[in-house]
Amino acid sequence: MAKEVTSKDENYSLWYNNLVVKADLAENSAVRGCMVIKPYGYAIWEKMQAALDRMFKETGHKNAYFPLFIPKSFLSREAEHVEGFAKECAVVTHHRLMTNPDGPGVVVDPSARLEEELIVRPTSETIIWNTYKNWIKSYRDLPILCNQWANVVRWEMRTRLFLRTAEFLWQEGHTAHATREEAIEECERMINVYAKFAREYMSLPVIVGRKTESERFAGAIDTLCIEAMMQDGKALQAGTSHFLGQNFAKAFGVQYASREGSLEYVWATSWGVSTRLMGALIMAHSDDHGLVLPPKLAPIHVVMVPIFKTDDERKAIIEKMNSLKTEIEAQGFTVEIDDRDNLRSGFKFAEWELKGVPVRIAIGPRDLQNGTVELARRDTLQKESVGSEGIGTYVRDLLDDIQKNIYRKAYDFRESRVCKVDTYDEFKRKIEEGCFVLAHWDGTSETEARIQEETKATIRCIPIDTYPDNGKGSCIYSGKPSSGRVVFAKAY
Repeated sequence: MAKEVTSKDENYSLWYNNLVVKADLAENSAVRGCMVIKPYGYAIWEKMQAALDRMFKETGHKNAYFPLFIPKSFLSREAEHVEGFAKECAVVTHHRLMTNPDGPGVVVDPSARLEEELIVRPTSETIIWNTYKNWIKSYRDLPILCNQWANVVRWEMRTRLFLRTAEFLWQEGHTAHATREEAIEECERMINVYAKFAREYMSLPVIVGRKTESERFAGAIDTLCIEAMMQDGKALQAGTSHFLGQNFAKAFGVQYASREGSLEYVWATSWGVSTRLMGALIMAHSDDHGLVLPPKLAPIHVVMVPIFKTDDERKAIIEKMNSLKTEIEAQGFTVEIDDRDNLRSGFKFAEWELKGVPVRIAIGPRDLQNGTVELARRDTLQKESVGSEGIGTYVRDLLDDIQKNIYRKAYDFRESRVCKVDTYDEFKRKIEEGCFVLAHWDGTSETEARIQEETKATIRCIPIDTYPDNGKGSCIYSGKPSSGRVVFAKAY
Protein backbone atom coordinates (compact mmCIF):
# COMPACT_ATOMS: atom_id res chain seq x y z
CA MET A 1 0.00 0.00 0.00
CA ALA A 2 1.39 3.40 -0.99
CA LYS A 3 2.13 6.12 1.53
CA GLU A 4 1.85 4.00 4.66
CA VAL A 5 1.82 5.87 7.95
CA THR A 6 3.67 4.70 11.06
CA SER A 7 1.30 3.49 13.78
CA LYS A 8 0.64 6.18 16.40
CA ASP A 9 0.79 3.55 19.16
CA GLU A 10 4.21 2.48 17.96
CA ASN A 11 5.76 5.95 17.61
CA TYR A 12 3.42 8.91 18.09
CA SER A 13 5.97 11.53 17.08
CA LEU A 14 6.92 9.73 13.87
CA TRP A 15 3.24 9.05 13.14
CA TYR A 16 2.55 12.79 13.29
CA ASN A 17 5.50 13.70 11.08
CA ASN A 18 4.58 10.98 8.57
CA LEU A 19 1.01 12.16 8.42
CA VAL A 20 1.82 15.83 7.84
CA VAL A 21 4.10 14.97 4.92
CA LYS A 22 2.29 12.01 3.36
CA ALA A 23 -1.14 13.67 3.48
CA ASP A 24 0.38 16.57 1.50
CA LEU A 25 -0.18 19.15 4.23
CA ALA A 26 3.32 20.61 4.59
CA GLU A 27 7.02 19.93 4.21
CA ASN A 28 10.28 21.36 5.46
CA SER A 29 11.74 24.17 3.38
CA ALA A 30 15.28 25.09 2.39
CA VAL A 31 15.22 27.64 5.23
CA ARG A 32 16.00 25.93 8.51
CA GLY A 33 12.99 25.77 10.82
CA CYS A 34 10.52 27.06 8.22
CA MET A 35 7.83 25.12 6.41
CA VAL A 36 6.10 25.05 3.06
CA ILE A 37 2.34 24.69 3.54
CA LYS A 38 1.15 22.71 0.52
CA PRO A 39 -2.14 23.44 -1.27
CA TYR A 40 -4.18 20.80 0.59
CA GLY A 41 -2.86 21.93 3.96
CA TYR A 42 -3.40 25.58 3.07
CA ALA A 43 -6.99 24.80 1.99
CA ILE A 44 -7.70 23.56 5.53
CA TRP A 45 -6.09 26.70 6.99
CA GLU A 46 -8.23 28.84 4.67
CA LYS A 47 -11.36 27.16 6.03
CA MET A 48 -10.20 27.93 9.58
CA GLN A 49 -9.34 31.47 8.59
CA ALA A 50 -12.72 32.09 6.92
CA ALA A 51 -14.71 30.83 9.92
CA LEU A 52 -12.66 32.79 12.45
CA ASP A 53 -12.69 35.94 10.32
CA ARG A 54 -16.47 35.79 10.14
CA MET A 55 -16.70 35.32 13.92
CA PHE A 56 -14.37 38.27 14.52
CA LYS A 57 -16.42 40.54 12.28
CA GLU A 58 -19.65 39.43 13.97
CA THR A 59 -18.16 40.73 17.25
CA GLY A 60 -17.36 44.12 15.70
CA HIS A 61 -13.72 43.69 14.70
CA LYS A 62 -12.14 45.00 11.49
CA ASN A 63 -9.04 43.80 9.69
CA ALA A 64 -5.96 45.96 9.22
CA TYR A 65 -2.29 45.37 8.47
CA PHE A 66 0.81 46.62 10.26
CA PRO A 67 4.51 46.45 9.29
CA LEU A 68 6.58 43.27 9.38
CA PHE A 69 9.55 45.24 10.75
CA ILE A 70 9.66 46.79 14.22
CA PRO A 71 12.32 49.30 15.35
CA LYS A 72 14.44 47.67 18.04
CA SER A 73 13.87 50.60 20.39
CA PHE A 74 10.12 49.89 20.38
CA LEU A 75 10.60 46.42 21.80
CA SER A 76 12.60 47.71 24.75
CA ARG A 77 9.90 50.10 25.98
CA GLU A 78 7.92 47.39 27.80
CA ALA A 79 10.38 45.53 30.05
CA GLU A 80 8.51 42.22 30.47
CA HIS A 81 7.68 42.14 26.76
CA VAL A 82 11.27 42.47 25.57
CA GLU A 83 12.47 39.95 28.14
CA GLY A 84 9.86 37.45 26.93
CA PHE A 85 10.78 37.69 23.25
CA ALA A 86 14.46 38.73 23.18
CA LYS A 87 15.83 35.22 22.67
CA GLU A 88 13.49 34.53 19.73
CA CYS A 89 14.03 37.72 17.72
CA ALA A 90 15.44 37.83 14.20
CA VAL A 91 17.24 41.14 13.60
CA VAL A 92 17.76 43.06 10.34
CA THR A 93 21.04 44.98 10.44
CA HIS A 94 21.74 45.88 6.78
CA HIS A 95 19.64 46.84 3.77
CA ARG A 96 21.86 45.89 0.83
CA LEU A 97 24.13 43.18 -0.58
CA MET A 98 27.12 43.57 -2.85
CA THR A 99 29.22 41.35 -5.08
CA ASN A 100 31.85 39.53 -3.07
CA PRO A 101 35.23 41.19 -3.90
CA ASP A 102 37.10 38.09 -2.71
CA GLY A 103 35.27 35.47 -4.77
CA PRO A 104 31.92 34.31 -6.17
CA GLY A 105 28.57 35.17 -4.59
CA VAL A 106 27.40 38.16 -2.58
CA VAL A 107 28.13 39.61 0.85
CA VAL A 108 26.53 42.23 3.07
CA ASP A 109 27.48 45.73 2.03
CA PRO A 110 29.18 47.19 5.15
CA SER A 111 28.19 50.70 4.12
CA ALA A 112 24.50 49.75 4.16
CA ARG A 113 24.13 49.26 7.90
CA LEU A 114 20.77 50.50 9.23
CA GLU A 115 20.79 53.49 11.57
CA GLU A 116 18.45 51.51 13.82
CA GLU A 117 18.23 47.74 13.65
CA LEU A 118 14.82 46.26 12.89
CA ILE A 119 13.15 43.26 14.54
CA VAL A 120 11.23 40.89 12.26
CA ARG A 121 7.78 40.81 13.85
CA PRO A 122 7.53 38.19 16.66
CA THR A 123 4.22 39.83 17.71
CA SER A 124 2.86 43.31 17.01
CA GLU A 125 1.94 45.00 20.29
CA THR A 126 4.74 47.57 20.08
CA ILE A 127 4.32 48.71 16.47
CA ILE A 128 0.54 48.79 16.85
CA TRP A 129 0.53 50.83 20.05
CA ASN A 130 2.97 53.28 18.51
CA THR A 131 0.40 53.62 15.70
CA TYR A 132 -2.61 53.87 18.02
CA LYS A 133 -0.97 56.92 19.57
CA ASN A 134 -1.84 58.73 16.31
CA TRP A 135 -5.37 57.36 16.13
CA ILE A 136 -6.57 58.02 19.67
CA LYS A 137 -7.18 61.53 20.97
CA SER A 138 -10.50 61.40 22.82
CA TYR A 139 -13.03 58.95 24.20
CA ARG A 140 -14.89 59.29 20.87
CA ASP A 141 -12.06 57.37 19.16
CA LEU A 142 -12.60 54.32 21.38
CA PRO A 143 -12.90 51.42 21.27
CA ILE A 144 -10.54 50.37 18.48
CA LEU A 145 -11.15 46.75 17.52
CA CYS A 146 -8.49 45.65 15.03
CA ASN A 147 -7.31 42.27 13.84
CA GLN A 148 -4.59 41.37 11.39
CA TRP A 149 -3.83 38.17 9.49
CA ALA A 150 -0.07 37.93 9.16
CA ASN A 151 3.10 35.91 9.51
CA VAL A 152 5.46 36.17 12.46
CA VAL A 153 9.01 35.01 13.13
CA ARG A 154 10.18 33.48 16.40
CA TRP A 155 13.61 31.92 16.07
CA GLU A 156 12.90 28.49 17.51
CA MET A 157 15.83 26.10 17.92
CA ARG A 158 13.79 22.88 17.93
CA THR A 159 11.10 22.98 15.26
CA ARG A 160 8.24 20.74 14.18
CA LEU A 161 5.85 21.21 11.28
CA PHE A 162 2.83 23.32 12.32
CA LEU A 163 3.51 22.93 16.04
CA ARG A 164 6.65 25.03 16.32
CA THR A 165 8.34 26.71 13.36
CA ALA A 166 10.57 29.75 13.01
CA GLU A 167 7.94 31.41 10.81
CA PHE A 168 4.22 30.73 11.10
CA LEU A 169 0.89 32.20 10.08
CA TRP A 170 -1.58 33.59 12.57
CA GLN A 171 -4.06 36.30 13.39
CA GLU A 172 -3.54 38.80 16.16
CA GLY A 173 -6.25 41.03 17.53
CA HIS A 174 -5.29 44.29 19.21
CA THR A 175 -7.96 46.39 20.88
CA ALA A 176 -8.01 49.69 22.76
CA HIS A 177 -10.64 50.64 25.35
CA ALA A 178 -11.63 53.54 27.58
CA THR A 179 -12.06 51.47 30.72
CA ARG A 180 -10.55 48.49 32.48
CA GLU A 181 -13.96 46.77 32.54
CA GLU A 182 -14.40 47.06 28.77
CA ALA A 183 -10.95 45.58 28.13
CA ILE A 184 -11.54 42.66 30.50
CA GLU A 185 -14.90 42.00 28.84
CA GLU A 186 -13.18 41.98 25.43
CA CYS A 187 -10.50 39.58 26.66
CA GLU A 188 -13.16 37.17 27.93
CA ARG A 189 -15.31 37.55 24.81
CA MET A 190 -12.48 36.57 22.49
CA ILE A 191 -11.33 33.50 24.41
CA ASN A 192 -14.93 32.33 24.22
CA VAL A 193 -14.93 32.95 20.46
CA TYR A 194 -11.87 30.68 20.23
CA ALA A 195 -13.53 28.04 22.39
CA LYS A 196 -16.65 28.12 20.22
CA PHE A 197 -14.55 27.75 17.07
CA ALA A 198 -12.55 24.86 18.52
CA ARG A 199 -15.64 23.00 19.67
CA GLU A 200 -17.98 23.67 16.76
CA TYR A 201 -15.58 23.71 13.80
CA MET A 202 -12.56 21.69 14.90
CA SER A 203 -14.67 19.20 16.92
CA LEU A 204 -12.09 19.81 19.60
CA PRO A 205 -13.14 19.80 23.27
CA VAL A 206 -11.15 22.52 25.00
CA ILE A 207 -10.78 23.78 28.55
CA VAL A 208 -11.09 27.55 29.02
CA GLY A 209 -8.85 28.74 31.80
CA ARG A 210 -6.45 31.31 33.17
CA LYS A 211 -2.68 31.08 32.95
CA THR A 212 -0.53 31.31 36.05
CA GLU A 213 1.74 34.33 36.44
CA SER A 214 4.78 32.46 35.14
CA GLU A 215 2.87 31.23 32.07
CA ARG A 216 1.32 34.57 31.09
CA PHE A 217 2.08 36.38 27.84
CA ALA A 218 5.07 38.69 28.25
CA GLY A 219 3.70 42.12 29.21
CA ALA A 220 0.17 40.92 30.09
CA ILE A 221 -1.64 41.38 33.40
CA ASP A 222 -3.84 38.37 32.73
CA THR A 223 -3.85 35.63 30.08
CA LEU A 224 -6.83 33.41 29.27
CA CYS A 225 -6.34 30.28 27.19
CA ILE A 226 -7.96 27.24 25.63
CA GLU A 227 -6.20 23.92 26.25
CA ALA A 228 -6.81 20.71 24.31
CA MET A 229 -5.73 17.11 24.87
CA MET A 230 -3.95 15.26 22.08
CA GLN A 231 -4.17 11.50 21.60
CA ASP A 232 -0.91 10.91 23.46
CA GLY A 233 -2.33 12.61 26.55
CA LYS A 234 -0.28 15.78 26.15
CA ALA A 235 -1.82 19.24 26.20
CA LEU A 236 -1.68 21.75 23.39
CA GLN A 237 -2.40 25.43 23.95
CA ALA A 238 -4.77 26.25 21.11
CA GLY A 239 -5.40 29.97 21.64
CA THR A 240 -4.80 32.84 24.05
CA SER A 241 -6.40 36.17 24.94
CA HIS A 242 -4.50 38.75 26.99
CA PHE A 243 -5.59 41.61 29.19
CA LEU A 244 -2.69 44.05 28.83
CA GLY A 245 -3.95 46.70 31.24
CA GLN A 246 -2.35 50.07 30.50
CA ASN A 247 1.19 48.71 30.13
CA PHE A 248 1.57 49.37 26.40
CA ALA A 249 -0.41 52.61 26.50
CA LYS A 250 2.00 53.95 29.12
CA ALA A 251 5.05 52.66 27.23
CA PHE A 252 3.97 54.51 24.07
CA GLY A 253 2.18 57.47 25.61
CA VAL A 254 -1.32 56.61 24.36
CA GLN A 255 -3.82 58.80 26.22
CA TYR A 256 -7.33 60.01 25.53
CA ALA A 257 -9.40 62.94 26.72
CA SER A 258 -12.27 61.55 28.81
CA ARG A 259 -15.83 62.90 28.83
CA GLU A 260 -14.85 64.90 31.90
CA GLY A 261 -11.85 66.42 30.07
CA SER A 262 -9.09 64.59 31.94
CA LEU A 263 -6.28 62.72 30.17
CA GLU A 264 -6.44 58.95 30.76
CA TYR A 265 -4.28 56.07 29.58
CA VAL A 266 -5.98 53.58 27.27
CA TRP A 267 -6.69 49.97 28.27
CA ALA A 268 -5.57 47.17 25.96
CA THR A 269 -6.05 43.55 24.91
CA SER A 270 -4.42 41.25 22.39
CA TRP A 271 -5.42 37.75 21.30
CA GLY A 272 -4.36 35.21 18.70
CA VAL A 273 -4.38 31.74 17.19
CA SER A 274 -1.95 30.33 14.65
CA THR A 275 -1.28 27.49 12.21
CA ARG A 276 -0.57 25.51 15.39
CA LEU A 277 -4.30 24.75 15.16
CA MET A 278 -3.40 22.54 12.18
CA GLY A 279 -1.23 20.44 14.47
CA ALA A 280 -4.05 20.23 17.01
CA LEU A 281 -6.51 19.11 14.34
CA ILE A 282 -4.18 16.34 13.19
CA MET A 283 -3.16 15.05 16.61
CA ALA A 284 -6.60 15.14 18.20
CA HIS A 285 -8.53 13.15 15.60
CA SER A 286 -6.39 11.25 13.09
CA ASP A 287 -5.60 7.53 13.04
CA ASP A 288 -3.21 5.05 11.46
CA HIS A 289 -5.03 5.34 8.13
CA GLY A 290 -4.41 9.08 7.94
CA LEU A 291 -6.25 12.32 8.64
CA VAL A 292 -9.71 12.48 10.11
CA LEU A 293 -11.14 15.88 9.23
CA PRO A 294 -14.28 17.41 10.74
CA PRO A 295 -16.57 18.19 7.78
CA LYS A 296 -16.71 21.91 8.59
CA LEU A 297 -12.96 22.18 7.89
CA ALA A 298 -12.59 19.60 5.12
CA PRO A 299 -11.58 21.06 1.72
CA ILE A 300 -13.37 18.14 0.03
CA HIS A 301 -16.49 16.78 1.73
CA VAL A 302 -17.24 13.87 -0.60
CA VAL A 303 -15.06 11.92 -3.01
CA MET A 304 -16.59 9.61 -5.61
CA VAL A 305 -14.70 6.61 -6.96
CA PRO A 306 -16.04 4.80 -10.04
CA ILE A 307 -15.46 1.04 -10.30
CA PHE A 308 -15.62 -0.32 -13.84
CA LYS A 309 -14.10 -2.74 -16.34
CA THR A 310 -15.23 -1.41 -19.70
CA ASP A 311 -15.38 2.05 -21.27
CA ASP A 312 -19.18 1.80 -21.48
CA GLU A 313 -19.42 1.06 -17.74
CA ARG A 314 -17.09 3.96 -16.98
CA LYS A 315 -19.11 6.37 -19.12
CA ALA A 316 -22.44 5.36 -17.52
CA ILE A 317 -21.05 5.52 -13.95
CA ILE A 318 -19.39 8.93 -14.46
CA GLU A 319 -22.65 10.28 -15.89
CA LYS A 320 -24.50 9.10 -12.77
CA MET A 321 -21.80 10.53 -10.52
CA ASN A 322 -22.06 13.95 -12.16
CA SER A 323 -25.80 13.92 -11.45
CA LEU A 324 -25.22 13.00 -7.79
CA LYS A 325 -22.41 15.56 -7.54
CA THR A 326 -24.79 18.34 -8.60
CA GLU A 327 -27.34 17.21 -6.02
CA ILE A 328 -24.80 17.10 -3.16
CA GLU A 329 -23.21 20.42 -4.14
CA ALA A 330 -26.66 22.01 -4.00
CA GLN A 331 -26.51 21.31 -0.24
CA GLY A 332 -23.35 23.47 -0.01
CA PHE A 333 -20.71 20.73 -0.02
CA THR A 334 -17.65 20.14 -2.20
CA VAL A 335 -17.45 16.95 -4.25
CA GLU A 336 -14.61 15.45 -6.25
CA ILE A 337 -14.92 12.62 -8.76
CA ASP A 338 -11.71 10.58 -8.91
CA ASP A 339 -11.86 9.30 -12.47
CA ARG A 340 -8.15 8.63 -12.86
CA ASP A 341 -7.88 5.50 -15.03
CA ASN A 342 -4.29 4.61 -14.15
CA LEU A 343 -4.96 3.69 -10.51
CA ARG A 344 -6.88 0.86 -8.91
CA SER A 345 -9.86 1.67 -6.75
CA GLY A 346 -8.13 0.23 -3.65
CA PHE A 347 -5.26 2.67 -4.07
CA LYS A 348 -7.72 5.55 -4.44
CA PHE A 349 -9.60 4.49 -1.31
CA ALA A 350 -6.38 4.48 0.72
CA GLU A 351 -5.29 7.85 -0.67
CA TRP A 352 -8.56 9.59 0.20
CA GLU A 353 -8.57 7.98 3.64
CA LEU A 354 -5.07 9.38 4.14
CA LYS A 355 -6.35 12.85 3.22
CA GLY A 356 -9.26 12.56 5.64
CA VAL A 357 -12.14 13.19 3.23
CA PRO A 358 -15.25 12.67 5.43
CA VAL A 359 -17.39 10.67 2.96
CA ARG A 360 -16.46 8.35 0.11
CA ILE A 361 -18.98 7.13 -2.46
CA ALA A 362 -18.17 4.20 -4.75
CA ILE A 363 -20.37 3.13 -7.67
CA GLY A 364 -19.95 -0.03 -9.74
CA PRO A 365 -22.08 -1.58 -12.50
CA ARG A 366 -24.27 -3.45 -10.00
CA ASP A 367 -24.87 -0.27 -7.97
CA LEU A 368 -25.88 1.49 -11.16
CA GLN A 369 -28.32 -1.29 -11.97
CA ASN A 370 -29.80 -1.33 -8.44
CA GLY A 371 -29.94 2.44 -7.95
CA THR A 372 -27.55 2.28 -4.97
CA VAL A 373 -24.12 3.54 -3.94
CA GLU A 374 -21.53 2.22 -1.50
CA LEU A 375 -20.96 4.91 1.06
CA ALA A 376 -18.03 4.95 3.54
CA ARG A 377 -17.59 7.41 6.39
CA ARG A 378 -14.02 8.33 7.30
CA ASP A 379 -14.50 8.76 11.05
CA THR A 380 -15.58 5.16 11.69
CA LEU A 381 -14.48 3.49 8.40
CA GLN A 382 -17.96 1.94 8.23
CA LYS A 383 -19.45 1.15 4.83
CA GLU A 384 -23.09 0.83 3.83
CA SER A 385 -25.16 0.48 0.70
CA VAL A 386 -27.77 3.22 0.34
CA GLY A 387 -30.19 4.29 -2.35
CA SER A 388 -28.94 7.02 -4.68
CA GLU A 389 -32.28 8.82 -4.63
CA GLY A 390 -32.23 11.75 -2.21
CA ILE A 391 -28.46 11.42 -1.78
CA GLY A 392 -28.00 15.15 -1.15
CA THR A 393 -30.14 15.14 2.00
CA TYR A 394 -28.62 11.86 3.15
CA VAL A 395 -25.07 13.19 2.82
CA ARG A 396 -26.01 16.44 4.58
CA ASP A 397 -27.31 14.53 7.60
CA LEU A 398 -24.38 12.14 7.53
CA LEU A 399 -21.81 14.96 7.54
CA ASP A 400 -23.59 16.55 10.48
CA ASP A 401 -23.40 13.24 12.36
CA ILE A 402 -19.71 12.84 11.49
CA GLN A 403 -18.94 16.33 12.83
CA LYS A 404 -20.68 15.50 16.12
CA ASN A 405 -19.17 12.02 16.37
CA ILE A 406 -15.62 13.30 15.95
CA TYR A 407 -16.21 15.74 18.82
CA ARG A 408 -17.83 13.05 20.95
CA LYS A 409 -14.92 10.67 20.43
CA ALA A 410 -12.35 13.35 21.36
CA TYR A 411 -14.44 14.40 24.38
CA ASP A 412 -14.79 10.84 25.65
CA PHE A 413 -11.06 10.28 25.21
CA ARG A 414 -10.23 13.38 27.24
CA GLU A 415 -12.69 12.44 29.97
CA SER A 416 -11.06 9.01 30.24
CA ARG A 417 -7.70 10.73 30.85
CA VAL A 418 -8.74 13.36 33.41
CA CYS A 419 -8.28 12.50 37.08
CA LYS A 420 -8.22 14.18 40.48
CA VAL A 421 -5.28 13.38 42.73
CA ASP A 422 -4.42 14.37 46.27
CA THR A 423 -0.89 12.99 46.73
CA TYR A 424 2.34 13.77 44.92
CA ASP A 425 3.14 10.10 44.32
CA GLU A 426 -0.20 9.58 42.58
CA PHE A 427 0.34 12.83 40.69
CA LYS A 428 3.67 11.64 39.26
CA ARG A 429 2.17 8.30 38.28
CA LYS A 430 -0.80 9.84 36.46
CA ILE A 431 1.37 12.38 34.66
CA GLU A 432 3.52 9.55 33.29
CA GLU A 433 0.37 7.77 32.13
CA GLY A 434 -0.51 10.80 29.97
CA CYS A 435 -3.34 12.34 31.97
CA PHE A 436 -4.72 15.79 32.64
CA VAL A 437 -4.32 15.90 36.42
CA LEU A 438 -6.56 18.07 38.59
CA ALA A 439 -4.59 18.83 41.70
CA HIS A 440 -4.30 21.42 44.44
CA TRP A 441 -1.46 23.97 44.14
CA ASP A 442 -0.38 26.52 46.72
CA GLY A 443 -0.28 29.39 44.22
CA THR A 444 3.49 29.99 44.34
CA SER A 445 5.79 30.10 41.33
CA GLU A 446 8.42 28.23 43.38
CA THR A 447 6.20 25.17 43.76
CA GLU A 448 5.14 25.41 40.12
CA ALA A 449 8.79 25.46 38.98
CA ARG A 450 9.80 22.52 41.20
CA ILE A 451 6.96 20.35 39.96
CA GLN A 452 7.90 21.14 36.36
CA GLU A 453 11.56 20.40 37.01
CA GLU A 454 10.79 17.04 38.63
CA THR A 455 7.98 15.82 36.35
CA LYS A 456 8.07 17.99 33.15
CA ALA A 457 4.41 18.78 33.88
CA THR A 458 3.21 22.37 33.78
CA ILE A 459 0.06 24.08 34.99
CA ARG A 460 -1.89 24.33 31.76
CA CYS A 461 -4.53 26.58 33.29
CA ILE A 462 -6.66 27.45 36.26
CA PRO A 463 -9.95 26.14 34.79
CA ILE A 464 -12.92 28.44 34.33
CA ASP A 465 -15.64 26.69 32.31
CA THR A 466 -14.56 23.04 32.62
CA TYR A 467 -13.65 21.24 35.84
CA PRO A 468 -14.05 24.39 37.97
CA ASP A 469 -13.14 23.55 41.54
CA ASN A 470 -12.98 26.29 44.11
CA GLY A 471 -12.96 23.88 47.01
CA LYS A 472 -10.09 24.46 49.39
CA GLY A 473 -7.46 21.80 49.95
CA SER A 474 -3.75 21.18 50.44
CA CYS A 475 -1.08 21.56 47.77
CA ILE A 476 0.11 18.14 46.55
CA TYR A 477 3.73 19.28 46.69
CA SER A 478 4.13 21.66 49.63
CA GLY A 479 1.11 20.75 51.75
CA LYS A 480 0.26 24.45 52.04
CA PRO A 481 -3.34 25.70 51.69
CA SER A 482 -4.82 25.77 48.18
CA SER A 483 -7.91 27.65 47.00
CA GLY A 484 -8.76 25.19 44.22
CA ARG A 485 -7.53 22.57 41.77
CA VAL A 486 -5.60 23.44 38.61
CA VAL A 487 -4.91 21.44 35.43
CA PHE A 488 -1.44 19.90 35.20
CA ALA A 489 -0.15 18.05 32.13
CA LYS A 490 2.85 17.56 29.91
CA ALA A 491 2.50 19.79 26.88
CA TYR A 492 3.66 20.61 23.39
